[in-house]
Amino acid sequence: MNKKMGAKKPDRYELGRVRDRVTFLYLEHAKLNRQDSAIQVTDQRGIVYVPAAIISVLMLGPGVDVTHRAMELIGESGLGVVWVGEQGVRQYAYGRSLNHSSALLEAQASLVSNRRSRVMVARKMYQMRFPNDDVSKLTMQALRGKEGARVRHVYQEQSQRTGVAWSRREYNPDDFDAGTPINKALTAAHQALYGLSYSVISALGASAGLGFVHTGHDLSFVYDFADLYKAEFSIPVAFEIASTYSDDPDIGSRTRLAMRDTFKDGKLLVRMVRDLKSLLGILDEDNNVDVVNLWDDRLGLQKFGVQYQELPEDDR
Repeated sequence: MNKKMGAKKPDRYELGRVRDRVTFLYLEHAKLNRQDSAIQVTDQRGIVYVPAAIISVLMLGPGVDVTHRAMELIGESGLGVVWVGEQGVRQYAYGRSLNHSSALLEAQASLVSNRRSRVMVARKMYQMRFPNDDVSKLTMQALRGKEGARVRHVYQEQSQRTGVAWSRREYNPDDFDAGTPINKALTAAHQALYGLSYSVISALGASAGLGFVHTGHDLSFVYDFADLYKAEFSIPVAFEIASTYSDDPDIGSRTRLAMRDTFKDGKLLVRMVRDLKSLLGILDEDNNVDVVNLWDDRLGLQKFGVQYQELPEDDR
């Protein structure tokens, strides 16, 4: 008898929307398996069960073992997976998209491929950071300068608020522990924000590589998108943690936990989903449809799954 064991594959309507999910879960030195519709996480402290359909992104650090059954559940649930380095500092790979629609991807590709529309989207991104200023006529060079001044002001403002000394941003991707406490906290905070941004972008079916401000990297749009939220989320959290735990060797872990709580309290997932669709001009709340069409340069979209007949010579 060839009976398939385990829980049935979830229907798409049973899965939580991206905006309603828990932001992220970071794991290291653990074994991941599947128990019905939950991910079974086992480490030296014991076993916990994580419902896959309520997590947005799973950050897997060193020492994680994942079974085929666990990955099957992760894929079925549309759970984003980011493989990262120790302390979540470096990002190596990403898997799975929740959305089966290509609407956002097509809109993004169209917008980024035209110079005028690309500048328009870039200005929209900067406008979100300067809600009281009109940036619609500024050049990209002027916008970069304005943003640089804003970020420097944010760092100085947070330094004065928390009492944490600040000189400049220093980051060595190959040596996390070489940085100062505030720089280590900033690195961990930004990486958590990048992971969440990557998850939302990919889960909604957009491309992480098609950036409007950043370009030439497979994570260009992740950097674009995450920059919208650094001043409100990752920078203040990093300074807050550095002011309290400057001597803690586990400052990266404390920062991630604080970021997770801040994401939840600030309802960032809801904002990210809304902002991403707005930036790309897709306002439909339910474009996550599992539909395939055939493209035709004359007739428009045609039905998929139909056996078409060869046209007469005169109609070609």
